[in-house]
Amino acid sequence: MTQSAIGTVPWQVTGNHWMALPCVHPADGALHAIGLLHRGARSSVEFAGSSRFLDADGPALARPTLRVDGEPVEFSSHAMAWERSHHWIPTFTATAGSLVIRGSIFAPYGRDVDVAGAVYAVAVENRGGAAVEASIGIEGTLGHRQLRVRTPRPITSAHIVSSAGDGTVVLEGDDAPGFAALAISSDDGSTVAVKGAGYSIQRQVAIGAGQRADAAFYIGAGPERDGALATVAVLRKRGWKHLLGGTRDALGTLEQSSGVESLDGLINRHLMFAYFYSAARALDDAQYYVVRSRAPWATHGTTIRDWEALAWTVPAVQLADPPLARELILRICEVHGYAPGQGVDYFDGTLFSPGATLEGAAAYPIATDRYIRDTEDDAIVEEPVLADTLYLAADEIAERRDEHYPLYRADVALSGVPSELFSLHANAAVAYALDCLSRMLDEGEVAKLQDAEAVRAAIRRHFVAGEGSKAVFAASAEPGGRREPADDPGASVLWLPLLEAVERTDSVFRRSARAAAPSPRLEHRLARLMGPDAGEVLDWLRRAPLDRGFAAEFVDDLGEATGGGGDAALSGLLAYTVWFAAHAYGVRP
Repeated sequence: MTQSAIGTVPWQVTGNHWMALPCVHPADGALHAIGLLHRGARSSVEFAGSSRFLDADGPALARPTLRVDGEPVEFSSHAMAWERSHHWIPTFTATAGSLVIRGSIFAPYGRDVDVAGAVYAVAVENRGGAAVEASIGIEGTLGHRQLRVRTPRPITSAHIVSSAGDGTVVLEGDDAPGFAALAISSDDGSTVAVKGAGYSIQRQVAIGAGQRADAAFYIGAGPERDGALATVAVLRKRGWKHLLGGTRDALGTLEQSSGVESLDGLINRHLMFAYFYSAARALDDAQYYVVRSRAPWATHGTTIRDWEALAWTVPAVQLADPPLARELILRICEVHGYAPGQGVDYFDGTLFSPGATLEGAAAYPIATDRYIRDTEDDAIVEEPVLADTLYLAADEIAERRDEHYPLYRADVALSGVPSELFSLHANAAVAYALDCLSRMLDEGEVAKLQDAEAVRAAIRRHFVAGEGSKAVFAASAEPGGRREPADDPGASVLWLPLLEAVERTDSVFRRSARAAAPSPRLEHRLARLMGPDAGEVLDWLRRAPLDRGFAAEFVDDLGEATGGGGDAALSGLLAYTVWFAAHAYGVRP
């Protein structure tokens, strides 16, 4: 399966900022892969049972098992009913004869429980009339490790599975110092077996009639085996019930209400995905980074543009967690702000693909202004790294001003295509950024800024094609020359109200919105939430299956993903624009 393809396995997805658990199989609850961000490797490090894990072809990395009175219970033979607690924790229920089996897999999140690890908790209830002897366990294989920026590269060193004593198994490579290691353990009283690349951890329990038994399996990660063992020891000491309770409480604080119950699930599902799969902490330095997506099938992988980080991910995070949004803004400035809008970057700020965009430079003052509006925390501009970045962004924008017109030109459009004409979207973003900068820079620098209203006036003068009742905005233009009326799906005219370039009720904008040709890009569908058919778009989004319920770059008319699935930053844009349309515009499906 190629990285751009959409897989057929309807994976259950979860994780926290440290650890991604993207491949939990709905048929048997098996965990096929674990992903960890690694600053030193400048990529994601992924452990799996098989190199074909995306297709669930091969052994699992960790699979729950159950034996009752010596006989195995195959989970795949009993229908598993899945639910998602707080839109993020996958939980299942299955029935095998007189036994009811419940399981939850989660990565601890929240104050005092934020750990680079995960927990697989299983409960077995005996509804029969006689006691049973049961063995609840977890087993798996370390068959593959890989690094992934956008495409996977196998880690060629040998895989090592070993018992560390005290009922713990360690999964690692024989390379030193290596990138990461995993330690897997259980509650007290378990037995461990290791054979080659495979392992098994089993816990024996007696379950009386009408009683239940619980077992929990802990997965800890570290840069090497001792760190992984220390993490799993912390998980065991705190216990799965405490970890689960703290995680549920913390997730509850992230959930949003749109005022429309039918939209809340849509918003919160995408919000959680963006929150944990676009914002991540690197295992080896514990710092936050923003990536396009940690899903191993995502086309853009762990690369990122300033615009996507600041205009897609940060607004969604800001809805749920303003303190983290503040931290991310400052972190993005620290990592990427030395050259605002330079192109596509690795997550650590190293240039991945050059191509300067105006939107990238404009994103810094825009994101800061939106943060201040929503939180009233104007002290953020006093942070030195942000102040320095804002001045650099102002300089970058000024250098791209046309010598004859109050308009600005970039090297490439957001799509990466060379920009031959002036872009309407880019100049609307610049006008918005100039407004923001005028409130943030010192008086001397503000005096040097182009007046934002002059840019907006130039937009009206040079980007409107046709007259009277036929006037529409052109996506790009050359003053006094040709205009390109076809909308750019990756930098749509439809975003003008969100960029505060026009009012949503503006007649030229509304005609432009109606004239914009449909596009398979989900981003373009989301832009229509700013237009006159927003209610229809909301209704479509509620029903669209997308990619396993999450954003994909490309979709068909029914909303089925056709490419670029697992896009966490785009899920952030979806969550924010749906919430914004409902709150700011009162749009209803």
